[in-house]
Amino acid sequence: MSRRSENSKLTAPPRWRAHLVLGLFGVFAVVLAARAFDLQVLDQAFLAKEGDKRHLRTVSVPAGRGVIKDRNGEPLALSAPTESVWAVPGAVLEAPEKLAPLARQLNMSVADLRTRLEKYKSRQFLYLRRQLAPADASAVMAVDAPGIFLQREYKRYYPAGEAAAQIVGMTNIDGRGQEGLELDRDSFLHGEPGSRRVVKDRVGRVVEDLAEFQPPQAGHELRLTIDSRMQYLAYRHIKSAVIKNDAKGGMVVMLDPTTGELRAVASYPSFNPNDRGSIDPSGVRARAATDVMEPGSTVKPLLLAQALDSGLYDTSDVIHTKGWFMVGRLTVKDFRNYGDVDFAKILQKSSNVGAARVGLEMGREKVWQGYKEFGFGDVSGSGFPGERFGVLNDFYEWNKVETATASYGYGMAVTAFQLIRAYGAIADDGKLHSLRLIQGDGANMHAPAQQVLKPETARTMRHLLEGVVTPAGTATRAAIPGYRVAGKTGTARKAGSGGYNENRHQALFVGMAPAEKPALVTLVMLDEPKKDAYYGGAIAAPVFSAVMRDALRLLRVPPDNPSLLTASASSSSGGGT
Repeated sequence: MSRRSENSKLTAPPRWRAHLVLGLFGVFAVVLAARAFDLQVLDQAFLAKEGDKRHLRTVSVPAGRGVIKDRNGEPLALSAPTESVWAVPGAVLEAPEKLAPLARQLNMSVADLRTRLEKYKSRQFLYLRRQLAPADASAVMAVDAPGIFLQREYKRYYPAGEAAAQIVGMTNIDGRGQEGLELDRDSFLHGEPGSRRVVKDRVGRVVEDLAEFQPPQAGHELRLTIDSRMQYLAYRHIKSAVIKNDAKGGMVVMLDPTTGELRAVASYPSFNPNDRGSIDPSGVRARAATDVMEPGSTVKPLLLAQALDSGLYDTSDVIHTKGWFMVGRLTVKDFRNYGDVDFAKILQKSSNVGAARVGLEMGREKVWQGYKEFGFGDVSGSGFPGERFGVLNDFYEWNKVETATASYGYGMAVTAFQLIRAYGAIADDGKLHSLRLIQGDGANMHAPAQQVLKPETARTMRHLLEGVVTPAGTATRAAIPGYRVAGKTGTARKAGSGGYNENRHQALFVGMAPAEKPALVTLVMLDEPKKDAYYGGAIAAPVFSAVMRDALRLLRVPPDNPSLLTASASSSSGGGT
């Protein structure tokens, strides 16, 4: 045997090693086959699930938001279908030649579009433009850029614009309520989105629409008590008055006294909910519900009504005024010395002395209780979000000074809703209704009306308040040709850090017509008028006359005194508190 053969025999590996390697390969092959069998046969659902994760998607189908309508079915807020443009940034960037035409249709610069796409390149979803009109969205898709898609959305429109903005409110771009009744009734209006199962490719395109579909549930319709015709005219008149008198703001509230339904709630400044870019926060709040004010002389009819109802006084009783008197360190004064006055003259001349003497005679508890029964210190029942309680301190905190000032409308604070609700009780023969802004579905539960005055007392007060609108009263400019009008003026100084400011006032008038059976009660307030006239009879009463004249015509309320001549009253300069 050669040396080479001998060496080969000496270095040959053992046979068992070959069998071991072959065995290991065999085991590995069996394991792979078993695993493949397990995944593809025994656990097929797992692979299908993992595949679906990468291709199946659940797409949300937006639901239309419920319409808000006025009492006559006219829309105050409605949603229209729009298209939003979204992109898969990485896919768009793969076609740089499409950026220029795409940017042009999106009303963007090419540089801004490229920068935005580069910034969010790792994302699979990026909004480029929201809520485009269908024609504009079609123009975007006509560019035929890869990675560009449309998504159906709804945009909220407000046909009444700024006239009803503070009550109706507004939504954000995603259709959720932000202000007003849109916010308060958001869940009622919003609806439930639907869904559908689709297969998408790697850049987000839908390549197959599966049979699984859950239809969206549209939001509920909300019907308000507001009459949009009255809302428009109330807003038009108060806006004109604020501008004319260079006032800080103003409001008009109109009430159906027999039901407690609010027919108009308008204030200025306001905002245009269809143009969110122009919104000034100072115009967003609904002043009638959220702003408090000292009612001034408009509270006197409520005080005198309680005095009559309790039997403590009769309309013929005489109160000695002499122009002023002292209560502790407080000097209660009238505009001039009215001498001996009865209830009719207290209201006609708006006598602070007469009202204070009646209040002191009634005592602090009865005065406080009377205001409480009229709804002061409590919400009105309107359900409007953010409505204030006002300020009516407990009577045990009152001394004679607080009792006297409360008798002519100072030392307390009310909202316009609270004040008009109280006058509604005088208009409806003593029945105090909760205020209502919503009819039918979505409305709040309301307590039954409360009898806070004897019917005959309420009718007597309406007759006494007619005297305020005569030439002998402070509100001659509130007269309406052909109608008997009952109402009361108020001019309240505004308080500041240093006490009451002689140059800052709120001018008020609250009235009703026809006086025998009122169809409407209307409140007018002008805040901080800067022109020479600032009395309620001079600047708030004319607004009342104009608004009520138009509203009574709309409602076709027949005149209750066609022979009533008011030409001299309408040309009078008016005035008083």
